Amino acid sequence: MDPQSAPELSTGASPLPLGTVAVVGLGTMGTGITEVLTRAGRQVIGIDTDPAAARRAVTALAEATARAVRRERITERERQEVLARFRTSGEVRAAADADLVIEVVPEDYALKRQVIAALDAVVRPDAILATGTNALSVTRLAADSRHPERVLGVHFFNPAPAMKLVEVVSSVLTAPAAVAAVTELARALGKDPIAVGDRPGFVADGLLFGYLNQAAAMYESKYATREDIDAAMRLGCGLPMGPLALLDLIGVDTARTVLEAMYAQSHDRLHAPAPILGQLAEAGLTGRKSGRGFYTYRAPGTAAVVPDAASPAGDGGPGADGRPVRRVGVAGSGTMASGIAEVFATAGFTVVLAARGAEKAARAKDRIARSLDRSVAKGRLTREARDAALSAITPAGSLDAFADVDLAVEAVAEELAVKQRLFGTLDEVCKPGAVLATTTSSLPVVALARATARPQDVIGMHFFNPAPAMKLVEVVRTVLTADAAHATVRAVCATLRKHPVDCGDRAGFIVNALLFPYLNNAVKMVQEHYASPDDIDAAMKLGGGYPMGPFELLDAVGLDVSLAIERVLHAEFRDPGLAPAPLLEHLVAAGCLGRKTGRGFREHARR
Repeated sequence: MDPQSAPELSTGASPLPLGTVAVVGLGTMGTGITEVLTRAGRQVIGIDTDPAAARRAVTALAEATARAVRRERITERERQEVLARFRTSGEVRAAADADLVIEVVPEDYALKRQVIAALDAVVRPDAILATGTNALSVTRLAADSRHPERVLGVHFFNPAPAMKLVEVVSSVLTAPAAVAAVTELARALGKDPIAVGDRPGFVADGLLFGYLNQAAAMYESKYATREDIDAAMRLGCGLPMGPLALLDLIGVDTARTVLEAMYAQSHDRLHAPAPILGQLAEAGLTGRKSGRGFYTYRAPGTAAVVPDAASPAGDGGPGADGRPVRRVGVAGSGTMASGIAEVFATAGFTVVLAARGAEKAARAKDRIARSLDRSVAKGRLTREARDAALSAITPAGSLDAFADVDLAVEAVAEELAVKQRLFGTLDEVCKPGAVLATTTSSLPVVALARATARPQDVIGMHFFNPAPAMKLVEVVRTVLTADAAHATVRAVCATLRKHPVDCGDRAGFIVNALLFPYLNNAVKMVQEHYASPDDIDAAMKLGGGYPMGPFELLDAVGLDVSLAIERVLHAEFRDPGLAPAPLLEHLVAAGCLGRKTGRGFREHARR
């Protein structure tokens, strides 16, 4: 049927008020949507064949509104009005008078088709049918309806009362008036709707689940512990949850279903579900709802994690004794080198800051002084602590000043030849037993270790920018790194009040290996004209709780830096899905590198 032939939905009149809404499926999401609708003044009919689910939904709404009264967000009278707007039924025919029906039954084509067919038989001709799927094809579901022009997707995010994003998904069959009506409803509910086309995962989950899948594969390969993977992404990227904890919250089985749908369309190996997802799902270890997934929980449905066989002993550090570190050398004069020197100095270490020339080293110390002054002005540091930290830093115009350091940390240009030459010099200058650390984010640490005659003392110590603020340090062991060097760096991290995570020596370590494919996939969405940078950024901030959208982050990091990391990842893992998006390559070739050039994916004021 031609969508424009449906007079009820295409007259050009104002969007339908959608005053009465039926919600089919009263699980966690259905219950949350019910709360949002009733509190916004809508009459809601909750439909579920399981009487216990209906009772839980009624109880959940009563408890949520009681909390709102206690917090003085609504009055008791308003609470009673909200409760009166909700009724439940075990029969689909209860939706007969609804203006809009939202189905949120489990992610199964057969079940959703059955629900839509049953609704077709009872709802009014002008009613809109919305599926809450986040993985299945809205078009396929609409095609089975008697009136495909009135079927669309409306994807809320969990928990629905708190999350602002709603993806309104139209197929090629959906009437524009239906999209307009549901979009207007979402705004009336206090949500931020974005309009997207029909593809598995839509925007937010389309980016999110690829990242989650890679995290699961990383854990399955025993590259890093679940705790280190989750801590790395929380502390290194500012994410509200680590990927494995989030998989447990979403449901391992649900994640597997979403990824299978994405892979069926994209044939991208990054979307092929990691085998561990299938193994956990088949074993019934589906996450929080079952009491066990990647983590073990105190009871099904709770968030409290309890120790299990995979939990690290103690602090998770190595058993070897570390070497004493009192004097630290930092090589470099840029932002990262200055930040690292500041971190060591404020923690009580004596620091030698070496640059290519005394003048550059002095300028780097001046930069540290300004940073410390800002900390004093913000009340984070006393004037006495500022003075002590600054006096602990000695600028030097040569690496010869590192002769007596216990730990040397290089933070020079991210070029292999440059770093190899520097490590060769450190090998000649530094005393026996000194630990030599690199802050590289993408180069092989072992290649730097082999530039010395003491590869057992070389290790990666990847700080994040800005070093004084960011808590994460990726500690990167090569196959040649001695236990004592590893233990030394972990102990130093504890003194710095940083959180160390252990990584093997492979491209991207934890954070960049998970972050940059996600950024690259966001660029591909824009390249394919599926969504705009603004909508994608909004989706990830509002739907995923990310502190920055992918395009904000790309412009901040620098498109040239991002492209270089993508190339390193692609060269190491040889996965076609990791190949840099052509749009990213074109922008870099055009000199559009982000904030630093005034133009990237957006226009910026030149610095």
